[in-house]
Order: sequence, then C-alpha cells, then structure tokens
Amino acid sequence: MSFSIEGKTAIITGAANGVGQAIARHFANQGANVMLADMDEVQLSKECEKATEDGNIKFFAGDLRERLTMANLLSATLDAYDRVDILVNGSRQVVSSDPLDPEDETLELMMTQNLTNAYRLSQMVAKRMIKQAEGQDEGQVGAIVNLSSIAARRTHPNLLAYSVSCAALDQMTRSMAVALAPQRIRVNAVAFGSVMSASLKDVLKDNRDYRGLIEAHTPLGRIAAPRELAETVQFLASDGAGFVTGQVMTVDGGRTLLDPVAAPIH
Repeated sequence: MSFSIEGKTAIITGAANGVGQAIARHFANQGANVMLADMDEVQLSKECEKATEDGNIKFFAGDLRERLTMANLLSATLDAYDRVDILVNGSRQVVSSDPLDPEDETLELMMTQNLTNAYRLSQMVAKRMIKQAEGQDEGQVGAIVNLSSIAARRTHPNLLAYSVSCAALDQMTRSMAVALAPQRIRVNAVAFGSVMSASLKDVLKDNRDYRGLIEAHTPLGRIAAPRELAETVQFLASDGAGFVTGQVMTVDGGRTLLDPVAAPIH
C-alpha cells in the first residue's frame, strides 16, 4: 500500500492561506506537481516564491465563482503539467448569519462559495480525468477531496448558513462518489474542527476566550496546526485509499464526541 503522490498533478483551491496553503505546501514537498488557486494573487505569488525551485508548484489567481475562471484554471494546469490527477476543493468561507433576518443573503453566499463552486469545478476536472485515462483499463483515474466542517453535524444559531452549506457539501461528496465510481474516480471529504484555519485565526483575534472554549471541548486538548490536516488529505488522494470513496472523514481531535451547541464551531 502506497500513500505516495509523487509525480501526480494536483489542483488545490483556497491555497493562499490557512488549510489550503498547508495542503499545497505538503503536496509539493511530497513530490506532487501543484497548481495553487485562489483570489489572492499577492499571497499566491509570495507562496510560490517560498516554494521549491524544481518547478513543481505554480499558481493561478481568479474568482472561482465564475465558470470561465474555472475553465481557465484547468487550462493553466494542463499547460503547465499536461494532466490533472487530484483536485482538492479547499476554497471555503465562514460567515455568520441571522436566521431571523429575511434580508440576510448569507445562505445564498455560502451555498455558492462552499458547495456550487466545488461541484462545478469537480465536474470540469472529472471530465478531464476521464479523457486522459482513455485506454487505461485499470487503476485509479483520479481523486477529488472536498474540505468540509464538523459544522455540518453540529449546530450553532449564528452559523446556520455555513452549517447548511457544509451539510450539502457532504451529501454532494457521497452522491458524486457514486456517480463517478464507474469511471474509477474517487470522491471523499475531510470534515474538520479544532484546526487553526484562516477563518478560526481571524475569529480568535476578536474573541480570545474562544481558544479556551475550543480546547476545553476537544478531547485531545488543543487546536491542531493546518499541516496536520494535510496528511489526511494526502491519504485520501493516494492509491493507498484506492477502495475508499464517498466517505466524510472527521479530523477534529475528538471534538464531535462531546461538543455542546454553545461552543464555537471551528
């Protein structure tokens, strides 16, 4: 059983900071060809400057809410590496919402950012994976990994829209796994919590007491570094997980085993 991703080409969205950035760095260090995608061109450029010098990491800046931008991302990846084997849908957004405000459009925003974008990009990339595997009768054709959250299963009134979008992403993962299984493309997700994502870092700046609450409600007693999530994503993307599809793997230090509603969901 091999967890190697060396020589494979991966598109990683949301790669300018936080968890997406950590996954991109890890994949590059493991020998994968990596295309970092995000809206933040300045941060992407800085990240590539810090990266390895052997040409296995490049970036694409654009608004992935636009289908043309997604198509251009795929084209840029093919121009650079001639194929794509792995897609990590790491672009996500956490926004609080008022469940009693009929003018609040956060639900629509969250569904677009956290569900629809991942769905559309997965469709495009899956079609390319199928095309490049023509004549290949066995073996993995491709792997898609979605980044979700324990918020899909734990409720918090101010994060209703975010929670709903994550639950929808989990179901999309399962449904797409079944749809793409005949083409030998695996689709899985990682639902995480108590991980120092970019959104959690921002929240802790304004709510310092949240750190203690999160640590107290995490059995392992700490907040994980983003890089600790990267190896889980690598496993799901590798041939070592060749018989794993449609799964939503929880990485939360045991948080969902006892997390009450009152604790912040991050």
